[in-house]
Amino acid sequence: MKPPAKPTAVQRPGFPVRLAPDAGTPSATKNVAGRAHPERATGLFDLKLPAKAVISSGVGMDSRAVRARMVQKLAAQGIADAQVLAALGHVERHRFVDTALVNQAYEDTSLPIGLGQTISKPNVVARMLELLRQGAGSPSGKLGRVLEIGTGCGYQAAVLAQLASEVYSIERLRGLHDKARENLRAFRLANVHLLFGDGMAGYAKGAPYAAIIAAAGGEEIPPAWVEQLAVGGRLVAPMHIAGRAGGAQALVVLDKTAQGVTQTILEAVHFVPLKSGTS
Repeated sequence: MKPPAKPTAVQRPGFPVRLAPDAGTPSATKNVAGRAHPERATGLFDLKLPAKAVISSGVGMDSRAVRARMVQKLAAQGIADAQVLAALGHVERHRFVDTALVNQAYEDTSLPIGLGQTISKPNVVARMLELLRQGAGSPSGKLGRVLEIGTGCGYQAAVLAQLASEVYSIERLRGLHDKARENLRAFRLANVHLLFGDGMAGYAKGAPYAAIIAAAGGEEIPPAWVEQLAVGGRLVAPMHIAGRAGGAQALVVLDKTAQGVTQTILEAVHFVPLKSGTS
């Protein structure tokens, strides 16, 4: 019997749409390629910052303490993954919402981000990331290459950057794509790549993905996502479930194995509708 053929290495694509460093940044933080945690140089994720952090809107707020309380509430609600909780505790959610909503940034609620879209509730973000890690984690506990459908304001991409080796995030609305780029620029996340395009088509050049996560729900999981998911990978997305009142959405977990694909339907959720094309 011949030994199984070794899998062909997949060359990683180039990404012209990388987050460029701002002018005047010290060279130590400009050259971030290959650093595991380049964001540490900015202090934006550092929980050792002085307690009285000042929000960019000018509103005085103990961001560190408020984030810690948010994490405590998430744990009390059943989120048990320590790495997910730590990532949510690091990322300052108030930097991703409009100034008028900054005081609601750490409440467990979705908030409008413009163009009819929302930033998901912290509990929903945590739940989906926990599910993703349960099925697609590496032996080291870190996710590999992740595809995010629906960048939105960039918050979930920033959280994913703490949990994955690389994040490829695609947004179909130009206004939100630009907003996410602006929101994430100061974080200097070398492992996050923002793409403008049709999320329903995924991003074949970056495939295969160890994990795929979607922030919009359709009538079915697009075939392109399943095709681009690696064997052994997991996909977590909302989907309209036939037979449920009003076509209600539920979280769907899809696991891809050498034997095929298995799908598990979980709790009800409410996300914006999945749409094709760009605008």
